[in-house]
Amino acid sequence: MSKEKKKSAFISHGIAAQNRKARHDYKILSTVEAGIVLKGVEVKSLRLGRAQLTEAWAGERDGELFLFNLYIPEYQSGVLSRFDVRGMRKLLVKRKERNQIFGAISRERQTIVPLDIFFNDRGLAKVTLGIAEGKQKADKRQAAAARDWQRDKARLLRNR
Repeated sequence: MSKEKKKSAFISHGIAAQNRKARHDYKILSTVEAGIVLKGVEVKSLRLGRAQLTEAWAGERDGELFLFNLYIPEYQSGVLSRFDVRGMRKLLVKRKERNQIFGAISRERQTIVPLDIFFNDRGLAKVTLGIAEGKQKADKRQAAAARDWQRDKARLLRNR
């Protein structure tokens, strides 16, 4: 008999939170992987997969990169330490990447959007940041029409 793996409530490695709306609202030009500074209870709560990235954004403060408005709910299993559920969290990137991001923000009028939070193979929390430009309403309609056409085309070819 084969032993079945027990599924735990925790995410050991993989995606903990996604911002699906970002790819609809923004045209992603490039991506950067950044580490995130978290407290122990924030990591436990994040591993439960209850974080929300939809209203989060990244920006500069005092020459460093921070993630603002990321919602990580409090961990309920008897931990006494509290944290700000929507507080700003420091992002860890290499100096060259940081300068590239700051240049994109200031010169090229682009924005930094968090796309997802995941745990790598070593168990560290990472954030995928997208350097993006905002889409106009017509661009969003055009993307929706192209997506619908691809779906219809696949359906037609499958029924052949």
